[in-house]
Amino acid sequence: MSIFTGSGVAIVTPFLPDGSIHYDKLDELIEYHIANKTDAIIICGTTGESSTLTEEEHMECIRFTIQQAKKRIPIIAGTGSNATFTTIEMSREAAEYGADGLLLVTPYYNKATQKGLIAHYKAVAAEAKAPIILYSVASRTGLNITPETAAELAKVENIVGIKEASGNISQIAKIMNLTDGKLDLYSGNDDQIVPLLSLGGKGVISVLANIAPEYTHNMCAKFFEGDIKGSCQMQLDAIPLIDKLFCEVNPIPIKTAMNLMGKEVGELKMPLTPMEEDHKKALAEEMKKFGLKLA
Repeated sequence: MSIFTGSGVAIVTPFLPDGSIHYDKLDELIEYHIANKTDAIIICGTTGESSTLTEEEHMECIRFTIQQAKKRIPIIAGTGSNATFTTIEMSREAAEYGADGLLLVTPYYNKATQKGLIAHYKAVAAEAKAPIILYSVASRTGLNITPETAAELAKVENIVGIKEASGNISQIAKIMNLTDGKLDLYSGNDDQIVPLLSLGGKGVISVLANIAPEYTHNMCAKFFEGDIKGSCQMQLDAIPLIDKLFCEVNPIPIKTAMNLMGKEVGELKMPLTPMEEDHKKALAEEMKKFGLKLA
């Protein structure tokens, strides 16, 4: 059984002016997503600025989200790191808190060979007793999960899925061919939700869902219901907005968009900086065209 199907939001981490986590706002966002058909919450991923959180903040944010969700919606904890030991420790702790799944990005900066990558994931899987979703995003980490590596890792009992953000449809198709249904596929790119669903994908881990949760859910739901044409049209209609949401490095535009909507999720943590004014203006215009209400 899949951890979730449909739209999983890569939720932002809201901050107070002093840079601490705004837990009241995070609680508000959790309720917002549950009320607006989001199918799962992914906490402390890339969009959640996990790389700039302290380990204590990171784990408290995960614990809080699991506690507040009260099993009403699956919570997937981002516990990947560039160090295997750290990944094991955070993953084990998140599993103990009751995370429904773990999202494990490939080790960044020091990277690894494919052999090292297999050893890394197997070591984590042996210690953290929760379902694991691999996360392949070479544009961020400099390290790709090859189809052959994905197929090897699919043999591990609690490695159950892969978030694929390579953008390489041929690679993704080969992963699905080699894993033969043993790995659930989730799109890591909002502009490729429907293409990946057509390859057997279970859904998306989405940035767009932060501001259009029901829309993103419905795009997936239409596909699963057999309305492929309707789902495809929703994907195409969202492309101009998605482009603006990635005109600067994520999560700069999505946090800007949420603040434009009056959600007041705070600023970004350095080294991320405020969105360029011309980009912000273009984003606001596209949001209005898409039908989103600005504050």
